[in-house]
Amino acid sequence: MKKLINDPFDTVQELFEGFVSANDHLIKQVGHRSIARIESPIAGKVGIVVGGGSGHLPAFAGYVGKGMADGAAFGNIFASPPAKPVIEATIAVNSGAGVMYTYGNYQGDCINFDKAQDHCRELGIQVQTVVLNDDVLSAPKDQAHKRRGIGGLFLVWHVAGAKAEAMASLDEVVAVTSKANANTRTVGVGLTSCTVPANGKPTFSLPEDEMEIGLGIHGEPGIKRVKLRPIDSVIDEIVESILADLDYKGSDVAVLVNGLGGSPAEELYLVYRRVSQILKASNINIRFKHVGEQVTALEMAGVSVSLMRLDTEMHDLIKNSVVDTCMYKKI
Repeated sequence: MKKLINDPFDTVQELFEGFVSANDHLIKQVGHRSIARIESPIAGKVGIVVGGGSGHLPAFAGYVGKGMADGAAFGNIFASPPAKPVIEATIAVNSGAGVMYTYGNYQGDCINFDKAQDHCRELGIQVQTVVLNDDVLSAPKDQAHKRRGIGGLFLVWHVAGAKAEAMASLDEVVAVTSKANANTRTVGVGLTSCTVPANGKPTFSLPEDEMEIGLGIHGEPGIKRVKLRPIDSVIDEIVESILADLDYKGSDVAVLVNGLGGSPAEELYLVYRRVSQILKASNINIRFKHVGEQVTALEMAGVSVSLMRLDTEMHDLIKNSVVDTCMYKKI
């Protein structure tokens, strides 16, 4: 596959350098592959550190800025960042009020962020963690702790960032982030694979007349492959899976229709049209919505749908938040 790169093994470092340079009005480099808000540390504010593998922009570094994350660590493509850049970001954002780590539920991320957490605690920094697991089809409901974190993190981090921006305590920020995660569900569908630059070939093969329901953002297998069919019927199945997993009836919700990197905006709006029809018919009230690419998988074609059930606190945090990050403003 053709890509706009130099040496594929230099891609992440060059991406990092370009990202920092393009956003130097909002962020600063604080380590080899770690960044922080330019005004960090902010006196009295809980710092939020996010991170994960590269290849998912705007996630994760694209959410560093006012109203969301304070720092981020870059990993290689689809690989967890080592502990060191997480530690560097933590030190850079720590004001003495504590730091929260929040990231998707993947083994490498859990191991390396836990290493960073242990080290930072030894330095006297208060650190707590909220691991995100919104991917409904990646594990049964009774094993939700095994579920992956995917597109729903975008919604959760709006709530978390707003709470931290309001100068809440570390325990309060962790509590509302955990609550937001517990009320968020996502299901995705993929139409194509993507190509990791260092591999030079597609991660998996998917016939032209098939799609995969429930796949992960690194190309992890979904629960099934099906023949291509009209998008309304696909979204019916996706949303049915979400609504079967959590009782949303009569609730206020935030909605994300998230492109995986290779589907045009026109198709994403077709998806949102059907999502909104289903929710209206189910007496579910859309209070906030976003259509666009927020958690991608390089150039993978496909979409995920996320719903966050809102209580009064989460609704008000999103409504009153001010967001100005590297790659996003506000829902």
